Amino acid sequence: MNIYDVMKIPAYERAALIAGKSGGWREVEHVNMMDAPDIADFLHKNELLVTTAYHLKDRPQLLKDLIRLMAKRGCAGLGIKTKRYLDVIPKDAAELADRYEFPIIELPEDIRLGDIVNTTLSHILDIRSNELQQAIYAHKKFTNHIMSGKGLQSLLKKLSDILRLPVVLLNQHTKLLSSSHRISIDTPLLKNILYSLSGPYFTCFSMLSDRKAYSVLPILNDEKNCGYLMIPELVQTADKGMILTIEQAANVIAFELLKENAVKQFGRRARNEFFSNFIDRSFTGHEEIKSRAKEFRLRWDQKYMCICGKLDRDEKTISFTENQLASDHVFELLEGELSSFPFPPHLFIKGNVGILLIEATDSWNEMHASVISFLEQFQKQVRTQFKRTVSFGVSNICQKLIDVPDAFTEASDALSSGHLSRSAEFIQIYHAKDVPELLRLLPTEDLKKFYQVTLQSLADRQQEDQSLLHTLSVYLETHCQISETAKRLYVHRNTVIYRLEKCEELLGKSLKDPETTMRLRLALRMQRLIG
Repeated sequence: MNIYDVMKIPAYERAALIAGKSGGWREVEHVNMMDAPDIADFLHKNELLVTTAYHLKDRPQLLKDLIRLMAKRGCAGLGIKTKRYLDVIPKDAAELADRYEFPIIELPEDIRLGDIVNTTLSHILDIRSNELQQAIYAHKKFTNHIMSGKGLQSLLKKLSDILRLPVVLLNQHTKLLSSSHRISIDTPLLKNILYSLSGPYFTCFSMLSDRKAYSVLPILNDEKNCGYLMIPELVQTADKGMILTIEQAANVIAFELLKENAVKQFGRRARNEFFSNFIDRSFTGHEEIKSRAKEFRLRWDQKYMCICGKLDRDEKTISFTENQLASDHVFELLEGELSSFPFPPHLFIKGNVGILLIEATDSWNEMHASVISFLEQFQKQVRTQFKRTVSFGVSNICQKLIDVPDAFTEASDALSSGHLSRSAEFIQIYHAKDVPELLRLLPTEDLKKFYQVTLQSLADRQQEDQSLLHTLSVYLETHCQISETAKRLYVHRNTVIYRLEKCEELLGKSLKDPETTMRLRLALRMQRLIG
């Protein structure tokens, strides 16, 4: 109720708004009566003060200070019995009230202030009582609607009929869940504004891009944002009844979303358990795999590609639980974005790794650009929304469902390879490792030990005569061809033969043995890595 509404109460029939008329929009939530000199220190926002101005009778100039202080505190207005102790409101005080848009009401002398206070408070209480009754009625109506199994779409339509406004429900990632009418809303433009909203507070804003006003109430479950109830119109916050109705609808929607999420979690758990058993090869045969895979719409003869995603390690020290929760939020976002994935996807979760199983075409080249583009766009979203980075490992295309465990291994290896190189926010495509890459996976101490055991005294002799080890290396690289070795070293053929015989003597092994030459080549490769 604002000042204009107050003036319509019968007790104010002979009252007049003599100054600050443009401030009639100020809300009145309480009425106070006081004549103390320091009265302004005890007033609150949206409070209407009625007074006889007894403390101002000899110092009317103090009225300006009172107006200034009350306006600063956000008070609703000032009602004065001007004919009691003040003959007239000073002109400069009235001008100040006009400037602050602070209403001053001239009250009739023959009406008691107590009657004005009681009448005004009774009127406020009646309005609040009606609003609460309306909210209770709306809550019962919405609850019965949901309990009857009619769902969110029907509830939004019912809310829209009550408000006579269109209503839209978005999830926590601003994706459209349902709406009462067919409405075109550019949610990407709203994302930053919606993400900035905090707490269960009704908010109104407008956007220059589309020249529209929006009214939004975040929906919370256990202090976690689970969606937004949005009205693409301006809802006046002064309309308490409408706000309460919207809040009751939001409460019922929160419970319905909680129920739907519990059902989804059960389905996710069954899906993830199947995939975990599948890649661990826990099923007894092909028929069992076919039967179980059919439940999750996986086809036996379909080509698949596996993508493993994982949050990069945070620079800040966070607990395992916090990291797991962050991973869950990221994969929830990923699940919501899968509708725009260029190929049919299937999402599974294993620990803190998200796995996308993609129905592939015949060629990776056909898929490359669109898949990488989607993953890069998702990485940007995660960075913007969660202030974290996520990386992906991508497998080769496997020919049948039975080969998916191998594709998962490839994607996991690609992801691990990227993390081993201390990269972040990467997309690593799997490729078969060559010998140096495989050797790099081994601990350095193991490499040194193998090198020393294999080359033995030849490695120690290298400090005195490097020609032996160098000749042996070239000899092995030229596939044990003595003539080619001599040519590359610019020495005589007999010199090469002498050096090789010396190597055999020091090693105690024949260079004609394939097992020996293989070990020697590996040891020489390790020497380069160790160096």
